[in-house]
Amino acid sequence: MNTKSIEISTMEKGHSVWDKAWYKFKNDGMGKLGALIVLVYFIIALAVWFGFVGGNWSDTSDALSEGPSMKHWFGTNQIGQDIFARVIFSTKVAFEVGLVVAIFSTLLGSVLGSLSGYYSGTWVDSVILWLMGVLDSIPFYLFVAAVAYALKENPFAMHIAMISTFWTGTARVIRGEVIKLKGQEFVEAARSIGVVESRIIFKHITPNTSHILLVQATIVFVAAIKSEVILSFLGMGVKDGVSWGLMISESTLDIQAGYFNNFIASSMFMFVLVIAFNMFSDSMQDALDPKKVS
Repeated sequence: MNTKSIEISTMEKGHSVWDKAWYKFKNDGMGKLGALIVLVYFIIALAVWFGFVGGNWSDTSDALSEGPSMKHWFGTNQIGQDIFARVIFSTKVAFEVGLVVAIFSTLLGSVLGSLSGYYSGTWVDSVILWLMGVLDSIPFYLFVAAVAYALKENPFAMHIAMISTFWTGTARVIRGEVIKLKGQEFVEAARSIGVVESRIIFKHITPNTSHILLVQATIVFVAAIKSEVILSFLGMGVKDGVSWGLMISESTLDIQAGYFNNFIASSMFMFVLVIAFNMFSDSMQDALDPKKVS
């Protein structure tokens, strides 16, 4: 038996799902590369949050539509704004949207999915399934437009619309897992000693779906960033500030005039982050798959 086989054999004996998942993840080169790139983007976002970089994204100058230089690394747009500062500031916006939508939609999906799964076959399950069906049947961008109109151009209309629709995917996955878990011995034991149902659901069952919630949150994070770019491009996203979607929208005029810096910078920053997070998410999904880590 070689050294790697011995390590795997040792890892499989008496270790938790998280220990096994970590072992698989740290041996996944593509997953680690994706996580490293995401970490770099997160550090950039933190630097913007704390005001170290990107604060001059709205400043204009006499340098109109200039190419890359030592002063303006990615050049300037048609009104003299520094493209590098704008694309860096947009990284913070992307993380803000991704984190807010991922956290709240995952929490909502977890709660409603757990209730639906525990009370499967009852009116509670029927109502939640009906609600998910209704939301899934509405075209996403039409729903966002309706929410934005109803909230009178509220800057959080986009976030609310995403959370209101993205939770359904998490809820469906959690519902199936809870249906499986509620028949386990530890749940039966809790019932036998008189533990109230709400405590059984959220104290005993839901924590056992944390590995699924983590994967779902990473998936929603990427989906939220891509949706924000599309919505901002269409004029239904970020209102006060700048984002990659707004930069791509602005670049349509630049391209017609033969200037591509704005488009290339915003597209490449978005592309690299989305690809890296997809790599990280796929690695997490493989590592936390119960069929592979059990």
